[in-house]
Amino acid sequence: MDSKLKRRTILAVFSAMVLIFAFMAYVNCETIERRLGVPVTGQTAPAETQTVTEQNRQSNGEKTIFGTQVGNNLAAFQYDETFFDPKLSAAEKLLLENNSNRLSLVVTSVEKDLRVQVVNAGGFLITDQSLLVTLSDNQDGNSLGEYKDLDQDGVIYIGDLKAGDYYVTLKPVAGYEVPENPTKILVKDKVEYVVIDDIDLLILTEDQVNAAAEDTGENGATEDADKSEMTDIRSENGIFGIDVSKYQGDIDWEKVRDAGVQFAIIRCGYRGSQTGCLVEDPFFAQNMRGAAEAGIPVGVYFFTQATNEVEAVEEASMVVTLCERYQLDYPVYIDTEGAGGNGRADALDAETRTTVCEAFCSTLRNAGFGAGVYASRNWLNNNLYADRLSSFETWLAEYREIPEYEGYYTMWQYTSKGSIDGIEGNVDLDISYLQPEDTEQEAVD
Repeated sequence: MDSKLKRRTILAVFSAMVLIFAFMAYVNCETIERRLGVPVTGQTAPAETQTVTEQNRQSNGEKTIFGTQVGNNLAAFQYDETFFDPKLSAAEKLLLENNSNRLSLVVTSVEKDLRVQVVNAGGFLITDQSLLVTLSDNQDGNSLGEYKDLDQDGVIYIGDLKAGDYYVTLKPVAGYEVPENPTKILVKDKVEYVVIDDIDLLILTEDQVNAAAEDTGENGATEDADKSEMTDIRSENGIFGIDVSKYQGDIDWEKVRDAGVQFAIIRCGYRGSQTGCLVEDPFFAQNMRGAAEAGIPVGVYFFTQATNEVEAVEEASMVVTLCERYQLDYPVYIDTEGAGGNGRADALDAETRTTVCEAFCSTLRNAGFGAGVYASRNWLNNNLYADRLSSFETWLAEYREIPEYEGYYTMWQYTSKGSIDGIEGNVDLDISYLQPEDTEQEAVD
């Protein structure tokens, strides 16, 4: 064999080996990715790098731990496109600038209704604008009516609709580019106890509302208190804890822990008793961080002023949105009590109020959270059908040495006049008959 033919033969053999290796690598690319911990084929991040929030929404019935990252893939950061350079590129900045005046519609339906939210390129509601939308039942745009954003908050609510497909069109807005095509949405016939994904657009902070007029909850348990009310730390046959909100101000959580507090139920927010706005408690995030750093297990509660199932689902959705980043060791409670006599939900009958609690708790349970109802003895006896809520936890508020409530409960708030090192002023004291691990819930299909 001459040297030229020999070189050709060697080259052919080498090329064949390269092709075989490339073919084998392609067939086994997923195995290579797992071993190297890096993407080879440009696939999305594997399941073990997903957040718990994503897993909750794709639950297969397994128990989950909320608000934490799971998995052991140390190369997971490589799937985060913003990890190395969080700054926008020049092209991205130009694209954002060119679209800064472009509006879009976020339209959802809970039950025979539509909520239309008008947002800008950054995803923020357009406020202080005269917004107008038309509604039709076909794409040709034969109008069924026009609806205006009367309070100019960027949200238009349309109720009393028949189930079926509808098309929503945003009328021209001065200085903005509106969508060319109508937005199609299916109006649901029955309320579904599932989280509303875009509820974060409706969550306000207290500097956006008149908090003095909106946050007016009154503790009905004080009216039923007697001289046997205990105000000291107690944990007989249970676990001692507290519940807190903005009214406790800045809390020294390490002192609270050292004082003997074994759990805390923290208010995450409330619905305004006048306008019905959804407001985050200004101390919620601070309290959640402080309790976690001190190693104190937590649950949360939400003060309701919902007047129907739809609003209850909204409130539950807000709770899920606020709590996704945290680990909850105790349930989420709906706080149902009066709002000074003039609250929007104060005059509800027992049937409606019970339905609100059922909708709130069912939505949370379907999202993978434990759920329960907080109420005073009088409220449970007279303003709710407590037997219909027996599948959820009951947090009883009754301020006497031995509760007279005859129903079943798993947590007892025994005073609002407690004193704990690390907290200025009075604080509610509680005894839980639940262990933290008892509150983990399996997602309901």
